[in-house]
Amino acid sequence: MILKSNQLCANESLVGPSIAPLIRDSSAQAQTPQETLRMAKRVIKGVQIVPMGMANAFLIESDDGLTLIDAGYPNKETKVFEAIREIERSRAQLRHLIFTHGHPDHIGSGAAIVRETGARTYMHAIDIPIAESGGPFRPLQPAPGLLRRALCKLLFHPDLRVEPVSIDQPLSDGETLPIAGGIEVIHAPGHCAGQVALLWRTRRMLFAGDVCSNIMGLGDPLGFENLKQGRVSQRKLAKLSFDASGFGHGMPIARDASRCFHDKWGDESLA
Repeated sequence: MILKSNQLCANESLVGPSIAPLIRDSSAQAQTPQETLRMAKRVIKGVQIVPMGMANAFLIESDDGLTLIDAGYPNKETKVFEAIREIERSRAQLRHLIFTHGHPDHIGSGAAIVRETGARTYMHAIDIPIAESGGPFRPLQPAPGLLRRALCKLLFHPDLRVEPVSIDQPLSDGETLPIAGGIEVIHAPGHCAGQVALLWRTRRMLFAGDVCSNIMGLGDPLGFENLKQGRVSQRKLAKLSFDASGFGHGMPIARDASRCFHDKWGDESLA
């Protein structure tokens, strides 16, 4: 199934695939039952979104194998394996697992995925101790707004424990990983000290992790470790050039994504 998008900066939200389509397009044909049941949905050529509960993972296809961005909540590994099967690849072809940060909804199924695939793992050095211990996690302060304040307290539990996952390679700001033709690492702390965004220049897609979300429009994640740093990171991403963007929470934007970021955070005077 191919996902298409026109203008998706606001009012096109994803809470889960049972609530709304990931990307809407009035010209799209009706889905067949087989398409509706597919685990992965194409965002752009070479990228599939894999819903992992209330979080997203992304599967990148390239000549040198498969790369997974994030690993969702615990016990969601079968969703990744089914997505791999649907694109007619094997688990052994999953070569790389890159974590955008060390929160339980992004590393939860990581250890199980690595056991089945042998994928090499990557994470910013700041968050590696958390991933390799399985928690506890640094506390978050809710993002501005009543809804995010309530949801942050409801959904984020810093004392939660998940299965530890060993990290093979630390990430650093500005490096380009020799994966899928080159994936640039952008350190973007605020939501999480070890948060990174990933820019796949080959297809001009940004994987924003939880620097921001796209639920009920482009906006903040549920919470921040440091709100001031978070705003700096959002403005940092708004200066980049890319066509598509994926988020840890909410639906991806398949075109004109950097314009959406610039419209939201391009004004340096905004708090």
